[in-house]
Amino acid sequence: MPPVPVWAATLPGMRVLLCPDKFAGTLPAPQVAAAVADGWREVAPGDDLLVRPLADGGPGFLDVLAEALPGRRVPVPTTDPLGRPTTGEMLLTEGGAVAWLESAQACGLHLLDAAERDPLTTTSYGLGLLIAAAVEAGARTVVVGLGGSATNDGGAGMLAALGAVGLDGTGAALPYGGAALAAAAKLDGLPRLREARLIAATDVDNPLLGLHGASNVFGPQKGADRADVLLLDAALGRWAEVLERDLPGCPSGLGALPGGGAAGGIGAALLALGGRCESGIGLVSRAVGLETVLDEVDLVVTGEGRFDHQSLRGKVVAGVAGAARDRGVPCVVLAGQVSTGRREAASVGVTDTYSLVEHFGGEEHGGLAAALERPAEGLRALGARLARQWSR
Repeated sequence: MPPVPVWAATLPGMRVLLCPDKFAGTLPAPQVAAAVADGWREVAPGDDLLVRPLADGGPGFLDVLAEALPGRRVPVPTTDPLGRPTTGEMLLTEGGAVAWLESAQACGLHLLDAAERDPLTTTSYGLGLLIAAAVEAGARTVVVGLGGSATNDGGAGMLAALGAVGLDGTGAALPYGGAALAAAAKLDGLPRLREARLIAATDVDNPLLGLHGASNVFGPQKGADRADVLLLDAALGRWAEVLERDLPGCPSGLGALPGGGAAGGIGAALLALGGRCESGIGLVSRAVGLETVLDEVDLVVTGEGRFDHQSLRGKVVAGVAGAARDRGVPCVVLAGQVSTGRREAASVGVTDTYSLVEHFGGEEHGGLAAALERPAEGLRALGARLARQWSR
């Protein structure tokens, strides 16, 4: 590294906020932030880097919150999207009065091999076990982070684990999966929640049904082909009718409510139970004190694995960029891949974007494989590049 010029020593250091989400499938948010910070410090060691990893409700939600909130993490036996035993966690805060859960620990797409992904048969039953454990532990408020799910069952498995079982026309319990909901005829039993208040921390605002619903938008990511998507959307429509009729307090028009399509329709099931949807990034931002920090920095650096049109709908990048824009602070996005146009990005407050794939030479030259294999290396290099371009 060349010596620092004498005149540069008189310049005040920048205050830079590093607040990325995870890079799904490669690095959790804390490691993303650490890699970028390492690269920045190689070039501008005098700058003040404020590291605040973020999450929007999907995988990594509990990890980020556990670093920011005083509380204790409690292991909970549960099941994965295919009903196999696994272990999840609850984060208990405020003396146990509030329980934080991450649906992806029981329903996550990352828990399945590619060949196992089938939203026709995957279930949210394991999430119901996590909620039941939180309620039995005495939590009065249960916050459920939604995102990254392998399911499209409208929360039917979750409700069954809580004591409200979907039945078909013969009175038999519905089997696991979204396809079975097409035969839903009634709901048997009531959820055992001990009057606990439910909050869905959503990473999307999609409704349960329709063109922008759970099946159409997210079903293909979970293994659904076009025929499956049509079947699943119709099945969820039938399930919504049953919930509205048989679940006391379920709001009318359930299939169109914002956030109902989160995590394959688990959002709708939580709404049907009297819960409410809140922005996942909003909840995490308050927990880590993001609003206060944003008032004190010169530059914001955020990011995620793929920056695309879905990033503009309630995810970490959009929330951070909007808050930075409101303060007149530039916001830079680092991503594995960038497919959002400059004008679209600017509309939510993004100043500039940087892609790991492009850093490694572009997709046509093996950049995608390199980005997946060596993300920390690429993020350190991009951190150094940012420092050269932005630091005083």
